[in-house]
Amino acid sequence: MRSNELASRAGVNVQTLRYYERRGLLAPPPRSPSGYRAYPADAVSVVRFVKRAQDHGFSLDEITDLLHLAEGGPEDCDTVRELAQSRLDQLAARIADLRRMQHALSELVSTCERPRGDRSCPLLHTLKDEGDPR
Repeated sequence: MRSNELASRAGVNVQTLRYYERRGLLAPPPRSPSGYRAYPADAVSVVRFVKRAQDHGFSLDEITDLLHLAEGGPEDCDTVRELAQSRLDQLAARIADLRRMQHALSELVSTCERPRGDRSCPLLHTLKDEGDPR
């Protein structure tokens, strides 16, 4: 199938296909005699795999590893589990950071109506203190 058809079936644009080829996520297809790319039918599955993995927060480098592991047998399950656990740990840390920011912003919002002297915002104090070379 041609690039436009693959892009349409996979829900991406043609530039995404080219990028995936450059990154090695999608094998460069053979060319027809007229010079058009002729993707195999399984290219749709590969592109969808990449997009779903991105939706789960994996980087393109990690997705490259996942694609190679997906071609292997059951012994690769431990490697995939480790990769997924690492990503899960990163997400947990990010969620904790976001919760801290949410708390600080909530505190700011709750004190905004008070007189300036009665306001307390750890976020503003932290930002002010980080700029202070003392």
